Amino acid sequence: MWCFGVLLALGSGVATAAGVTDAMIKNDTASNDDLLTVGLGLHGQRHSPLTQVNPNTIGDLVPAWTFSLGGEKQRGQQAQPLIHNGKMFITGSYSRIWALDVKTGRRIWGYEHRLPDGIMPCCDVINRGAGLYGDLVIFGTLDARLIALNQDTGKVVWNEKLGDYKAGYSYTAAPLIVDGLVITGVSGGEFGIVGKVDARDAKTGKLIWSRPTVEGHMGTLNGKDNGITGKLNASWPGDMWKYGGAATWLGCTYADDTKLVYCGTGNPAPWNAHLRPGDNLYSTSTLAIDVKTGKIKWSYQSTPNDHWDFDGVNEFIPFDLKDGTKAGAKADRNGFFYVIDRTNGKLINASPFVTKQTWASGVDLKTGRPIESNNRPGDPAKVSADKGESVFSAPSFLGGKNWMPMAYSPDTGLFYVPSNEWGMDIWNEPITYKKGAAYLGAGFNIKPLYDDYIGALRAIDPNTGKIVWEAKNDAPLWGGVMTTAGNLVFTGTPEGYFKAFDAKTGKELWKFQTGSGVIGQPATWEMDGEQYVAVLSGWGGAVPLWGGDVAKKVKDISQGGMVWVFKLHKSGGQVAAQH
Repeated sequence: MWCFGVLLALGSGVATAAGVTDAMIKNDTASNDDLLTVGLGLHGQRHSPLTQVNPNTIGDLVPAWTFSLGGEKQRGQQAQPLIHNGKMFITGSYSRIWALDVKTGRRIWGYEHRLPDGIMPCCDVINRGAGLYGDLVIFGTLDARLIALNQDTGKVVWNEKLGDYKAGYSYTAAPLIVDGLVITGVSGGEFGIVGKVDARDAKTGKLIWSRPTVEGHMGTLNGKDNGITGKLNASWPGDMWKYGGAATWLGCTYADDTKLVYCGTGNPAPWNAHLRPGDNLYSTSTLAIDVKTGKIKWSYQSTPNDHWDFDGVNEFIPFDLKDGTKAGAKADRNGFFYVIDRTNGKLINASPFVTKQTWASGVDLKTGRPIESNNRPGDPAKVSADKGESVFSAPSFLGGKNWMPMAYSPDTGLFYVPSNEWGMDIWNEPITYKKGAAYLGAGFNIKPLYDDYIGALRAIDPNTGKIVWEAKNDAPLWGGVMTTAGNLVFTGTPEGYFKAFDAKTGKELWKFQTGSGVIGQPATWEMDGEQYVAVLSGWGGAVPLWGGDVAKKVKDISQGGMVWVFKLHKSGGQVAAQH
């Protein structure tokens, strides 16, 4: 297919691509000299076995090189770098992608997708990364397309449509590649799109299967009907399911022992839940989908009949409990940290990881359902008004944890969760569906809960649900987390700092000022016997757009667009770090 885009290439001097195989992708976590998946492995644990950078050496971590994403598009850099065959692949805001010489940061090629007028990304113009397969690098765009480019030249090989951008579809997540299939979701729940998970042939882009995430819609397998999702009108009234949301905007993880992909789904549409009584399956859920057939094997819904835009889209990370149980963990926007049996979806434990939850007092471990408090906004239809009764609710709809991925360390057995303490005034308004228009039926204002901090990096024991340590931050945390076998936890802050903590104690060991908010996803790899660490810097995302009173608090943070790459200092006058 023809792709409208701009390719800017420079002479390479870097070896041509050796094909990325399924075996290499499944071994990504153990392979130190490349990074083939966003999440440092298909399970998304974001853990590296590298140890050269550790508490004893971290003070000597200094910049090795930087790369500017350039131009006027300096905001919202949320991607994780990928490393293969001498190249770094990095995506940027506004649907851009580059290949860089991993040793020097020299630009090899860049591709900028030509976006049409009228795109409708709800939560900034961000992109969260790419995938590698064969000689291709694959990434998605804000007009809901999936594009495969040649790793060596940046030329488009195939270009497929994920949804109609005029109806509100977009795509910002990193694709997941499993057994030759590229797995994608869609964004657009605020516009009444219908969420879905698609699987395509990674070499050709051909659609293999599609699984809608709203009850009543038909799935497909090899171009044929593959059964509807759920049962028509079982948990949706009337025709509300036709525009039901449940966007799969954060992507998926995979466990090879179950052969299941785990995908989170977003809010039901509209936000005004009075218009859609019922649980509204399969919104606000984790879905376990057979990677070969596209059939849902199990589901777990964290916020039935979601009235607060909590979603359930947060990443589900497979891991094993101390007793050997094959589990998975999820820090939900609703403020609960869930541990679920990854083989059958049975809830094992659910514990709060934020300090205030007005909407529920807990989760019933027998039924798996929340124990709701009386904290739903009022129905405007009952008072014949343009606005129903407002309530104060915590967490805010931006969540106890939003998109920013947590990390797991098999060495400490802890999860490291970037969490935020905020609440909101929320009220409902009348709304009807109109293609391409916002479909909320709600108003809101987000407020900090405390004067001294909003963000808190928290280490959580999944066996008990207890918080082992926390590191507070003035501004809300909005970047990903990474752990290493060197007993380190890396993450960034909106204030511009890239930081490292002791994984066992939470002691801050190192920080470096990048010049703009760090909301990217850290990465690390080994090259020529040295460990490298990288992160993107560039403030943006949902907080300055939707953050209410919190947005005012962070209004002076500079935007930006830089790749920062670090390694341990050697003699020769490298830049000194701040610590």
